[in-house]
Amino acid sequence: MAASPLDALNDAQRAAAAFGERANGRFAARPLLVIAGAGTGKTNTLAHRVAHLVLEGVDPARILLLTFTRRAAEEMTRRAERIVAGALAAARGAGHRTAAVRLPWAGTFHSIGNRLLRLHAREVGLDPSFSVLDRGDSADLIDIVRHELGFSARERRFPRKDTCLAIYSHRVNTQRALKTTLEEQWPWCLELETELTQLFRAYVVRKQAEQVLDYDDLLLYWHGLVGEARLASAVGGLFEHVLVDEYQDTNVLQAQILLALKPQGGGLTVVGDDAQSIYSFRAAAVENILGFPAQFAPPAEVIALEENYRSTQPILDTANALIAEADRQYQKQLRARRGGGARPCLVTVADDRGQADYVIDEVLKAREAGVMLMQQAVLFRSSSHSDFLEVELTRRNIPFVKYGGLKFLEAAHVKDLLAVLRWADNPRNRVAAFRVLQLLPGMGPANSQRCLEEFGRLAGAWSALSGWRSPAAAQDDWPQLCALMLALARPGAAWPGQVEQVLEWYRPHLERHYEAAGVRAGDLEQLARIAGGYASRERFLSELALDPTQASGNHAGPPLLDEDYLVLSTVHSAKGQEWRSVYILNVNDGNFPSEFAAGKPELLEEERRLLYVAMTRARDSLHLVTPLKYYITQQARFGDAHVYGAPSRFLTPRVLGTLDVLGGHAAPAADAAGASGHVPPIDLGSRMRALWD
Repeated sequence: MAASPLDALNDAQRAAAAFGERANGRFAARPLLVIAGAGTGKTNTLAHRVAHLVLEGVDPARILLLTFTRRAAEEMTRRAERIVAGALAAARGAGHRTAAVRLPWAGTFHSIGNRLLRLHAREVGLDPSFSVLDRGDSADLIDIVRHELGFSARERRFPRKDTCLAIYSHRVNTQRALKTTLEEQWPWCLELETELTQLFRAYVVRKQAEQVLDYDDLLLYWHGLVGEARLASAVGGLFEHVLVDEYQDTNVLQAQILLALKPQGGGLTVVGDDAQSIYSFRAAAVENILGFPAQFAPPAEVIALEENYRSTQPILDTANALIAEADRQYQKQLRARRGGGARPCLVTVADDRGQADYVIDEVLKAREAGVMLMQQAVLFRSSSHSDFLEVELTRRNIPFVKYGGLKFLEAAHVKDLLAVLRWADNPRNRVAAFRVLQLLPGMGPANSQRCLEEFGRLAGAWSALSGWRSPAAAQDDWPQLCALMLALARPGAAWPGQVEQVLEWYRPHLERHYEAAGVRAGDLEQLARIAGGYASRERFLSELALDPTQASGNHAGPPLLDEDYLVLSTVHSAKGQEWRSVYILNVNDGNFPSEFAAGKPELLEEERRLLYVAMTRARDSLHLVTPLKYYITQQARFGDAHVYGAPSRFLTPRVLGTLDVLGGHAAPAADAAGASGHVPPIDLGSRMRALWD
């Protein structure tokens, strides 16, 4: 008898992958929650579950797999296809026929929402050819509306476009009242509730008039679609099984969508870890995973994965001790498959310089022992925490990369090229059109506005665009733009080569608008290579808006810095990654937990989970560094801009008992912090005077 593909799994993984039973000729399952601790093989388990469903006769086209990144969906699909192919090949002698397995409904929430909305567009009042705005274009559109309403000319401060969009997005995804959103997240905007309500209403009206959806609309419209019982039944009926990865990162809208698709929970499997829920600032709700079982009667089955394949047991002992003190959680104890190792270190240093010196010395020591720089990572709560370290790394000629910063698609030259394609795809997309027109000399906002008004009167007829009388400065360039748009918008125009066609037109404008045009052109050539992997212009533009490329390096391989490089990263950016050695900076109150979590129990618990995520990135060695004094970047760079750092409140006796404590762990001096742990106030007076020295 051929071996089962589930034989490679441990007992808990196997139970999760095979959960369910065959009844009335089909494989069915009650709702299932898989609590997958850090490093416990979550992706492998979920891929095996998909494969098991297919091998049990479930049509792959009836499986909906939802993830949070396109890369995760692709990896899950590849693994499942490989597992199924291997199992069928092994069983070939028993008469089974091998065939390629495809999962057509695997993708991110937003990309699947985009596809379903295009199928049901007419039923929700949309044109099936609607455009999807990326974050930058959404902010630009809300800024146009903000200006038209006169809010940009107010005597008192009104939030700028990015803040307005963030408020709108948070309110939509949490489904809370705008007043509550402002009270909790943007209290300085509370007195503007009426004006913001007016702005957001006008923003929605404008999007509907132009048949464009922003990133949040894809969930909002999907939520509205399944809010109708008839449509919910139709959409839910497309899928026998719905599997969700990283369920702890879902927001209220996403959880309600899933419940509408499978109200009784049949065939619904969600996988996640409440201990790694760290994205409340993106409206993720940890309550979704904590309350999942109780949504169904009988409650959903819960299977915990606790066997860790990443870290040594001493590292897990520290992580277990930390998370065990959380207020509300699914209890679990991570066990190391690899066995023992060195205990993690808690290192007290004098200040930022001491912290940088310690980390660099340990990094170089590990490198000499055979641990490459790229197998080591320095993690921190906030991007600014690595400032001093970056200076020292540069001074000592140690190459590094830092995760976070300007995203590839936020670069102005990339947005210019994409705007041309977006306008061609949807002639009513005024944001894209406005950007394209202003690339030409002499086409400022006023002339661009007049052109678009005329274009609108002509019902977006591309052939009529050439008849508009452009300003003198644009007359030499106007025919080329008209010819380009006519070619791109022609019905049946072949998609391959369109990006190169736009790039050829754009090159002289790139050189006129930007410095380092050659380097920027390289980015655009990279974009052309990325475009070659998509079947159509609509899919290319939608997928970039839904799951944007973080940097061109994602497609080009590691940065060409040196033979090796150290990784610097915020903890949020490090989630899902692992390194042999991990160094966590500034493990002090005010950083872990953040000062902004003070007085809010739910945020303090999220800060505990954030430190837990940082710890569980380490495979072999873990260093927690706590300076007695550190720099405050928000303060002036003159005078004394340092504060004394109390040890993190998360370093309780239980946690300290799992650590090797180096350098002492006391206050800097008896007069600086007494037995009560009181931290002296910052001398703001001298700092304010120093501003004028």
